[in-house]
Amino acid sequence: LKRLQKELLALQNDPPPGMTLNEKSVQNTITQWIVDMEGAPGTLYEGEKFQLLFKFSSRYPFDSPQVMFTGENIPVHPHVYSNGHICLSILTEDWSPALSVQSVCLSIISMLSSCKEKRRPPDNSFYVRTCNKNPKKTKWWYHGEYSVFCFTQSYLIQINVDVHKICNFIVQKGQFISMKC
Repeated sequence: LKRLQKELLALQNDPPPGMTLNEKSVQNTITQWIVDMEGAPGTLYEGEKFQLLFKFSSRYPFDSPQVMFTGENIPVHPHVYSNGHICLSILTEDWSPALSVQSVCLSIISMLSSCKEKRRPPDNSFYVRTCNKNPKKTKWWYHGEYSVFCFTQSYLIQINVDVHKICNFIVQKGQFISMKC
């Protein structure tokens, strides 16, 4: 709880550029925050307003927070599903207790700022219909920085893709950074 309080103060006093803590969201509980976000200048999302929902378990910081976009404006991005779920490795298997809410916010800003084309992930329709409400329960397939796709393992199985062949191919091509096969 001390760590969460410390991070809350840091976000209130020194938020990342374009981000502010929605003070109303923390009035009743410290384990669920809403962070208001504005798209960075000079990007595809310039001036657009979004909201991020952070949910913290009692195991935080050893367990990553659940983070997703919420509200009426979900960014159209190859790693953001229309239900607000975000395909970003630091939110799941690459999480470390050394990371913080600030570092998650900066990663999401960077992810949006580097986007070259607004579009949904290729498996958006399937994923939104079949996913768990908690994005941390999804088995994500992360691609390297030059790839624009993010898939869920269940989608690849649904379309009859041999997961191990795909994994071996991508590893051989050097494009897969965090899927453990």
